Amino acid sequence: MLDSFLLAFTALFSIVNPIAMALIFSQVTAERSPKERVQLATLVAVYSAIVMLTALWAGSYVLNFFGISLAALRIAGGFVVAERAWALLSAPEAHEARKQEQAAPAEDVGESAFFPLTIPFTTGPGTISVAIALGATRPADAAGLTNFFIGVSAAALAIAVLIWLSYRSADRLVALLGHTRARVLTRLFAFLLFCVGVQILLTGITDAFPSLAAAR
Repeated sequence: MLDSFLLAFTALFSIVNPIAMALIFSQVTAERSPKERVQLATLVAVYSAIVMLTALWAGSYVLNFFGISLAALRIAGGFVVAERAWALLSAPEAHEARKQEQAAPAEDVGESAFFPLTIPFTTGPGTISVAIALGATRPADAAGLTNFFIGVSAAALAIAVLIWLSYRSADRLVALLGHTRARVLTRLFAFLLFCVGVQILLTGITDAFPSLAAAR
């Protein structure tokens, strides 16, 4: 359970990066009142938890319904995660600019909390891909499956709490970190995410080719 929590928390934190996203959230909601910003932060955190939990629990089952094996899902998911991490690692400024552009249309609090501030700004396709890839690493035995889903679900909820804390304290984070330090953290977490993606990819390859695992 603890291993599942740590793996999922590291991967989701790296791709969501609530601290860096809070800096952009502060910019795109600068004209709102403090009450509206707290309301937005709460709604985005709740919606983000729902998106991540749905992808973790049901994402791999939905793909399996279409005849996609766990090995193929892990290989594809690991590749997507690693590619996403490499993009964050090599060009975090471009990623930040794209996120700011995605959040720009936010107008009404109730309508904008889910789109675009939750999807695609906070938990977009990259986060969903990571969550599905993590869900695909579930163990086969019932006892292990229960512990796995408890661990990854707790990680998703912890990320949602961090989103809520970061977004509602966005102004304080801007003053404390600044853009330079935030980008340093982005690169650090992107490297950790790249390692997670490679691990998921290797797991998929060894599942698809058991002889490789036996050779070890």
